[in-house]
Formats: sequence, C-alpha cells, structure tokens
Amino acid sequence: MTTQTTAAYVSLGSNCAAAARMLEEAAQRLAELPGVEVTAASPVYSTEPQEYADQPWFLNQVLALEVAPCWDPRTLVAALLELEAAMGRIRDPALRFGPRVIDLDLLLFGSERCEEEDCRVPHPRLLRRAFVLVPLLDLDPDLRVDGVALAEALRRLPYRLRGNKIFQ
Repeated sequence: MTTQTTAAYVSLGSNCAAAARMLEEAAQRLAELPGVEVTAASPVYSTEPQEYADQPWFLNQVLALEVAPCWDPRTLVAALLELEAAMGRIRDPALRFGPRVIDLDLLLFGSERCEEEDCRVPHPRLLRRAFVLVPLLDLDPDLRVDGVALAEALRRLPYRLRGNKIFQ
C-alpha cells in the first residue's frame, strides 16, 4: 500500500464584501479535510472581473496541497463544491461568471488528466487567466502543463500587474 501524496493546486476567489475572510475560511476548511495538507499559499491579489465586468473586483489566491492516495481529481472537486455550498455559494446558471461569495477550482492534480463533465483537470481555462497564473507561479515558477511552461503562457496574455492588482 502506497502512502505517496499528490501535489494539487486550488484557486480561491471571492468578490463579496467579506472576500478576505472568505479566502481565509476556505483555506482553513481545505486544511481540515482528512488527507489534505495545505503546504503553501500565494499572496492574495485583487483582480479585475472576467467575462462579466459589471461586478466588484475579486480577491484571488492559489493554495498548494499535498493530498493522500484516498483522493483523486473527482473526489477533490466534489469536496470543493461541498465547501462552496457550505460557505453560502449559490450557483446561478444564468450568470456563470457573476459575483460569488466563494469559488474553489481545482487547477492541477499531479500530472493527472480528467475530462469528465463535472471534473476537468487541468482546469480548462488555466492558460487564459492571469488571475490564476500569477499566484500559481508564485508557488512554483517552473510549473508546466502538457509541456507548456506556465510562465510562458502568462507572458503571452494581455495583462498588467500593479502591486497586488491584476488587470486583464
């Protein structure tokens, strides 16, 4: 029986009035999951809304996790969705990229790939989002996905970083 852990990365986002507290609470709840250890946290960034601009700016962060063999991408995504619901997130299909009290996305789960409807890993929009790539690269500047250096993917994006603010 192996006790080998898997490195995973989860993005956190919120644009409610208590966004900073929501990120802290989400990180704490993730750390309380059995077989999950939060090993690092990126700085928190204030980021311009994507897709739907008529909403407050977000706070975003990425956490590095080490997960026990009892976890796979599907079970971790399911746990993230449960945490979102427990923290008050209500999904509105009519406003997919709208305001949210908390958003937890599994970005990477080791080198595993998952292409199921409710679980896509690596995250399908990972290479297009500066608000994910900047904090992810803070944690591991050498990360690659499918042979693509994430630092190179970020350089190709039209974005600006000013202090802790990401404009895209």
